[in-house]
Amino acid sequence: MTQLRDSARAPHRRPLDRAPDWLVGREAQTDARELRLLVVLTVALAACVWRFPDAVPLGSLVVPLLLAGFLLSPRRLPWFVVFVLVLVAVLALRLTTDDIDERDTLANARALVVVLVAGIVLWLSRRRARLGVGGALGESMLVDLRDRILGQGRIPELPEAWYAETALRSAGGSPFAGDFVVTALPRRSGRFEVAVVDVSGKGEAAGTRALLLSGALGGLLGALPPADFLPAANDYLVRQGWEEGFATAIHLSLDLGTGEFEVRSAGHPPAVQRIAGSGRWVAFDDPGPALGLFDDPVFPGATGRLRSGDAMLLYTDGMVERRRRDIGLGIDQLLGRAEDLLRGDVTGGAARLVEQVGARDDDRALLLVHRR
Repeated sequence: MTQLRDSARAPHRRPLDRAPDWLVGREAQTDARELRLLVVLTVALAACVWRFPDAVPLGSLVVPLLLAGFLLSPRRLPWFVVFVLVLVAVLALRLTTDDIDERDTLANARALVVVLVAGIVLWLSRRRARLGVGGALGESMLVDLRDRILGQGRIPELPEAWYAETALRSAGGSPFAGDFVVTALPRRSGRFEVAVVDVSGKGEAAGTRALLLSGALGGLLGALPPADFLPAANDYLVRQGWEEGFATAIHLSLDLGTGEFEVRSAGHPPAVQRIAGSGRWVAFDDPGPALGLFDDPVFPGATGRLRSGDAMLLYTDGMVERRRRDIGLGIDQLLGRAEDLLRGDVTGGAARLVEQVGARDDDRALLLVHRR
């Protein structure tokens, strides 16, 4: 009886594998409205071709076909293409006379072009059918995913004594990259949590794995004690079973009250701290293995403290690695540019460092933390 009463009081939950009804309904309404508009446009063009064949060519029916390829869902698009081809056949018969002349040859050629375009539109639609949405909606979904991965790395509002900035650049200038940053400011913890991650591969090839991994790591960051974050991330990658399933990462957990921090690395280039009093740079180079390669790895941690004027840099290998050059030389170059930068106003410094340092054919990411 207790279980029955608890079930009765429990709110109805929607299955996790279904989209909300309101979202499905809105997409269906939009698709139906666009289909009606395209049918009206096609009929209007067909009427103009029928009535004024010399002024409106038969090839003008290519326009609604191309629009349909961008706007309609894969479920509705084939029927619309059939509708257009029927109109093309009717119009071709209307324009053909008993005596074959140059006008008839031109009309048949235009009809053939429409048929070829229809075939291309259907072929593209078949490729998009795996996604289950039309071209415009599919692109908007990718844009939304891109914005979400970038949103994971937005710096939360920090106390006035602290400044932090991230900068990302991908190989080839694409907004999708294998490098990303996730940040968190857990409530009532007084700590700033941030991880800089480099997924195997680069550019668009690593972008899909980065999208999935950023969501998982964004949920773990701040929800676990600092020492447990990288082991949990490693367990997640091992479970995925990706052929190129490894990633490197570095995790910083910073106490915003005292400036004390913990930093742990998983096969990643070392974090570096600038000590303002002496002007020295200290590297924390004691990494554990890359994520996703081994079960139950150990990630050694280093501790320290950021005092007034100190700064810390976390970055990916694209900032310091180049072909036929030792990574140590790349780190020296990065620190030399950063030294010049930190002598003045550090605002926008991460973006300037990413532009000036690193390999253009590799993804680059950098985090700058400065205590004023």
